[in-house]
Amino acid sequence: MTTTQAAIVEAGTAFTLTEIELSDLQDHEVLVEVKAAGLCHTDLTVASGGLPFPLPGVLGHEGAGIVKEVGAGVQNVAVGDKVVLSFTSCGACEGCRSGHPAYCVRWLPDNLLAGRRADGSSPLQHNGDDIGGHFFGQSSFARLAIADARSVVPVETDLDFSLLAPLACGVQTGAGAIWNALRLAAGSTVVVFGVGTVGLAAIMAAALTPATEIIAVDLVEERLELAMQLGATASINPQSVDDVVASIQELTGGGAHAVVEATGNTGVLSQAVQATRIQGHVAIVGAPPFGQTVAVDVNFMLPGRKIHGLTIGDGEIQSIIPALIRLMEQGRLPVERLVKTYPLVDINQAIQDMESGTTIKPVLIP
Repeated sequence: MTTTQAAIVEAGTAFTLTEIELSDLQDHEVLVEVKAAGLCHTDLTVASGGLPFPLPGVLGHEGAGIVKEVGAGVQNVAVGDKVVLSFTSCGACEGCRSGHPAYCVRWLPDNLLAGRRADGSSPLQHNGDDIGGHFFGQSSFARLAIADARSVVPVETDLDFSLLAPLACGVQTGAGAIWNALRLAAGSTVVVFGVGTVGLAAIMAAALTPATEIIAVDLVEERLELAMQLGATASINPQSVDDVVASIQELTGGGAHAVVEATGNTGVLSQAVQATRIQGHVAIVGAPPFGQTVAVDVNFMLPGRKIHGLTIGDGEIQSIIPALIRLMEQGRLPVERLVKTYPLVDINQAIQDMESGTTIKPVLIP
């Protein structure tokens, strides 16, 4: 049995770096030497007990590394390949067949909730007992990860692994909201609520479209300053204005054509809806805890306004991740402006820095 070091967490406690055991690969799986793993707010929500993932377990869903071994049925990668690890999907349902694997019928159990493979087994053990694994088909807060082949994207690039890892979720989510959902037309106005990794990725992606007004909304002045450097044309700090919605309406001449809600705050989502003009379009990428609701005036929605819920930006990972890499290589998507690296052993410090706003995208190096 293979062993490795991984960051294990129990609900509401700090992460602990310890040795775990990996089961044998199944036919559809890949063993990856993890070179970098991004830290995301979804990891923190699960670690706090906010989602019913079985803990103790190993999280991590923005992995990047090198393939060390492949299962008998794996054809998309080979030993030695450089890879990015993103979400998994079944490959057979209507969503997968139509090019929308983020809407796979098995997305929630296979990525976020079950902590097990589809057959009910766990790929990870600690002291001989099964623990939560298979997180987004990977559980990459470890030096070695067993990844579902459908979550593995082979890449050819000289970019550092620390810059590749955030593409798996955060960057893909923000860019996908702009390109796959909102599809900004010439002269569009777009507002991004929350400019962490996802929101800043949305701003960078919007700057590559013919949108003429890109407005960043956040409580942290340093993030707003970075947003302006990355393509925003205006910024709003809700603490500095009397009415956020009125400020947006003034800047956009009656409301935004498109809005990205990246905070996961239902109060902010209500503002996002109100900030749109007739036929406005809201893309929800922030993820509040399950069960929360937002009241929406039906009469306000009748003039063509749309609310669009998104999972991981509705991306097809084998297409969007190589495209993001090419844009980075061309200098048109400066993801490096978001990233700060930490040794895996310092994962708890990385979490503190992300929660305090000191770091936008912590990337862990095993």
